Amino acid sequence: MTDQHAMRKYHFLIAFFVVFLDRLAKWAVERNISLHESIQIIPGFFRLTHVENRGAAFGLFADSPSEWKIAMLVLFSLVALVIVSALLWKNSHSMTSTGVGLALILGGALGNLWDRLVNGHVVDFLLFYIGQYQWPAFNVADSAIVIGAGLLVFEILFTKSPAREKSA
Repeated sequence: MTDQHAMRKYHFLIAFFVVFLDRLAKWAVERNISLHESIQIIPGFFRLTHVENRGAAFGLFADSPSEWKIAMLVLFSLVALVIVSALLWKNSHSMTSTGVGLALILGGALGNLWDRLVNGHVVDFLLFYIGQYQWPAFNVADSAIVIGAGLLVFEILFTKSPAREKSA
């Protein structure tokens, strides 16, 4: 097995681990917290809650009455999965922030797509707030997508490309 194949295996293992952790966390929430109930973890800052998100990430489009909403979100997810998988396959020759970022995005997208296909909604449960201000509830898959995107942005902004290194 070449180094490229070994790295590719690790990237896809990262994606699999994200899906596994996401499924496990959502299962635990659905089993232990009633819908729309919550458990205070850090008073005034963080609680575990159980909500069903019928929209996109962080509740975007959740209130849309469109009968095509779920189908469009699934289609968008499938297109994104194909693109991310192709980029990961192409860029998985070494363990870089690009490869790890793409693997996290792939795992997160698969985790949320699973929910949409099976249940027609995504289970969200992490709720951060300060006073009356709160961030929309999210889940492990959303976290992986955001961290993965952050790694890609970091790579773009702060890592020199081989072309820039030669000119420097």
